Amino acid sequence: MPLPAALDAIRSICILIFLLSLTALTLAQTKPRARDLGVPFDGTPGAFNAITDVNGVEVGHTTLISGSGKLKVGDGPVRTGVTAVLPRGKDSHDPVFGGWFTLNGNGEMTGTTWLEDSGFLDGPVMITNTHSVGVVRDAAIAWRVKHGPPDEEGYWWSLPVVAETWDGELNDVNGFHVKPEHAWHALDTAHGGAVEEGNVGGGTGMICNEFKGGIGTASRVLDAKFGGYTVGVLVQCNYGWRNQLRIAGIPVGREISEHTFRSDDVGSIIVVVATDAPLIPTQLKRVARRVSLGLGRDGSYSGDGSGDIFIAFSTANAGAASSKGVRDLKMLPNDQLNPIFLATVQATEEAVVNAMIAAETMKGINDFEVVSLPHDRLREVLKKYGRLTK
Repeated sequence: MPLPAALDAIRSICILIFLLSLTALTLAQTKPRARDLGVPFDGTPGAFNAITDVNGVEVGHTTLISGSGKLKVGDGPVRTGVTAVLPRGKDSHDPVFGGWFTLNGNGEMTGTTWLEDSGFLDGPVMITNTHSVGVVRDAAIAWRVKHGPPDEEGYWWSLPVVAETWDGELNDVNGFHVKPEHAWHALDTAHGGAVEEGNVGGGTGMICNEFKGGIGTASRVLDAKFGGYTVGVLVQCNYGWRNQLRIAGIPVGREISEHTFRSDDVGSIIVVVATDAPLIPTQLKRVARRVSLGLGRDGSYSGDGSGDIFIAFSTANAGAASSKGVRDLKMLPNDQLNPIFLATVQATEEAVVNAMIAAETMKGINDFEVVSLPHDRLREVLKKYGRLTK
């Protein structure tokens, strides 16, 4: 292809991706969420009820949907993507304190060895499908090299955190359709405010409790007497057995049993927890563990084949990673962490439900179809058990 024609093609693709991003953002602002349908949750959410309620956090997606019908490896159908979570936004090169936890290890999250040893999360958290971890990892390094200077000692190096869940029931996962430019787009278009949920980004082809799953988010703001801190959660949910699904304490999965196709808990979930509370790495690891309790409220028991991997970070203590001089840090005493723990449990529970509420019925490879959680049926079930709030 001649160079001018190639440039025109690239320009057209960029414009298309930009327009799709605007469409997704508009949908994020207009789709009903769990609370809009009358699902009751404890705790006080932030302004957007999203991980972006933690000041500075940005989220971006690239969503790839094309083709239909019979699977032809390499040609689709394609139902996948990439999600990026940037702790301090695109323009910051300041690492954050972080910690991680694996409830069940049949999954992948790169970069955790150094995170565990150093206590720092340096760069974004990226989430994609199982067989695209490598390309997204390499793309994240290249993006950081282009967008920031070397470290204080003059080194260009990075051990990115990239996590995955499997979308091979709906997506041509072995066609390797996620490319470096898709990871870059998720990073470049990351933003604060309302977060797109459901069939977007890394969550595009995911399944949750035998309903369509994907990306979901929620937040909690602590009472002033507990510091007024914010805790935000983002999930990529691809786990669960309908028989065990509970929403607001109600056995919704047993009440809405149509279109099931599993006999056990299958799949994985990645959870990112953000807070502005001044926590150090050991405390953030404790926070990450509490995600498990939020998932338990939704009916998960973390089946043997599930990759349930969680990461938590704090945007407090800016400049703590500097290699020069002695750093003065702030931290909450351990006996003041209970409100943070509770907020994490509550936001995790709600984020999963928000993902299923936002997701839409999807037909993927070989015309396999996964239905969305029906809003009207959910309201009927909650009303039946006296749990509907509006």
